[in-house]
Amino acid sequence: MVLNSIPKGYVTSYGNVAKRAGLPGYARMVCRVLRELPDRGATPWWRVIRGDGRFGMDEDSVSGQEQRQRLRAEGIVMTASKVTGPWW
Repeated sequence: MVLNSIPKGYVTSYGNVAKRAGLPGYARMVCRVLRELPDRGATPWWRVIRGDGRFGMDEDSVSGQEQRQRLRAEGIVMTASKVTGPWW
């Protein structure tokens, strides 16, 4: 799976995941699939964000808070609303 290829400490976009999976142009589908993962701890979904660096999940949501915590733990540099890198 493409997600398991994203190195710890890096982020990528929904569009890049779609492209690497052989589905260019299906970024929104990737977003939906990630939201519905049955075992959210087994796949590094938190490393996938929007192409412009913004988070795909609302900051006030449980998933949004979890994503930010996991990215901080991996040393990802971010502001309140965006990730600045590094990108994969």
